Amino acid sequence: MSERPTVHVDGTTLSPQEVMMVAKQQAIVAVSEDAWPAIHAARAVVERIVNTGETVYGINTGFGALVHERISSDDLAALQLNLIRSHATALGELMRVEAVRAMMLIRLNSLCKGHSGIHPDCIRQLALYLNHGIHPAIPRIGSLGASGDLAPLSHLALALIGEGEVLVDDVPVPTEQVLFDKGLIAVELTAKDGLSLINGTSQMTAYATIAQQELSELLLLADLILGASMDARSCSLTPSRPEIHLARAHSGQMVVAERLRSILADSEILNQHRDCDRVQDAYSFRCAPQVHGAVYESFKRLEDVIRIELNSATDNPLIFPEPDNPGAHEVVSQGNFHGEIIALTCDAMSLAAFELGSISERRMDQMLDPARSGLPAFLAKNSGLESGLMIVQYVAGSSLSEMHGNTTPRSAFSTTTSAGQEDHVSMGATAAWNLRCTVRRLSEVLACELLIASEALEYAAHDSSPYVRSLIQRVRTVSGPLAGDRSTSAELKQLADALRNGGWLARIEAENGRLSR
Repeated sequence: MSERPTVHVDGTTLSPQEVMMVAKQQAIVAVSEDAWPAIHAARAVVERIVNTGETVYGINTGFGALVHERISSDDLAALQLNLIRSHATALGELMRVEAVRAMMLIRLNSLCKGHSGIHPDCIRQLALYLNHGIHPAIPRIGSLGASGDLAPLSHLALALIGEGEVLVDDVPVPTEQVLFDKGLIAVELTAKDGLSLINGTSQMTAYATIAQQELSELLLLADLILGASMDARSCSLTPSRPEIHLARAHSGQMVVAERLRSILADSEILNQHRDCDRVQDAYSFRCAPQVHGAVYESFKRLEDVIRIELNSATDNPLIFPEPDNPGAHEVVSQGNFHGEIIALTCDAMSLAAFELGSISERRMDQMLDPARSGLPAFLAKNSGLESGLMIVQYVAGSSLSEMHGNTTPRSAFSTTTSAGQEDHVSMGATAAWNLRCTVRRLSEVLACELLIASEALEYAAHDSSPYVRSLIQRVRTVSGPLAGDRSTSAELKQLADALRNGGWLARIEAENGRLSR
């Protein structure tokens, strides 16, 4: 087995692709040598404040509404330990290993930015756990998306100090047992360490990144599926002419129109119907660049937000060392832990994804209805006796209904906590998780459209384009043409999984050329 590549963490250059490599255990982690000077400089500020006895929030005070409680220097380690133990309170199903690892890496990268003041040993412990496959058992529900993802990150921190549980083959096992088996020791918390570990947007950014990475391929595959459906219905490509989209120059619709022109180039079906008497196609085909394009613009916004958030300092307080002017002013209480930007962006993307699923379901109806398609009803070989792919549309409608529920913005809700000190929260973690679920449902809807389009193309007298043929070839490795009625549940699940993370797009582009971004 070849050695895994290394992702070098420095607080400034982490990419979503690197997050996924580490999340999927395809890479190891190393803290960049360039990061250590800033880490040590910030830590020196914390240690000077501890030694001088200056009162600074997060170092020698209580937390939240207890900010006015002064803590003695003898109790600073206990303060951090108590913080982790008390805040490690959460509910719900355990986070999957992929999401846990993404969260760990994102927290590590934020701490490496050098504004936290955390002890270097905590940073080394995070990297050690990632590289040894030690994954804290973290209940998903508990974050309000402000003051950071406190509850889930506290469960992470609990494992770093040798308490709580970690996952072994997805089963929670006492952390101390796993550390003993691996010959490792827990980290000891010092001043500010606990707060630095738990005050940040790492859980919400992890879920948002996973969703964004799945969408990065899924949205292009949605355009490929659209191309297959267009040929299945003998649709015109005229509405994708470049001058049309220059006349309404939204970047997303121009990109999608360009993709469609590439996807359907050299389609024999398209050429055969170039001069047919159909005046206009249904909106779900004719307006697809405008709809798919708007979704793509929402995605680009998500992409931009995540790229920034991955390399941001999001704990509180932040430390800005001034070697020539040391003092308590170097430690600044602020609000970078507030996840509003993640919440609003994820909510917008969930709505956009629903719209993509909605127009996809309408195209299914166009292909299954014999009055409009000219094909056998529901694509059955023996209509009446057989139902063909009738229920596939039902399934799509059911997944779409769940997506519709997910369009309710999670950011629209706030609650006041910590005796009024924390009086507005983002629900960013909930919004990001909601988007993660929405992407899964979207892949199911698109799988339904793809299965129907593949079957409809079986009736075509001419070949579709090279891109579409490459796509259908992959479908046929999972689902063969109808020879009679059969259950397609397993096939649809396989198709949905492949659309999200099956590597289909890379192979299709390798065969036919890279589509525009």
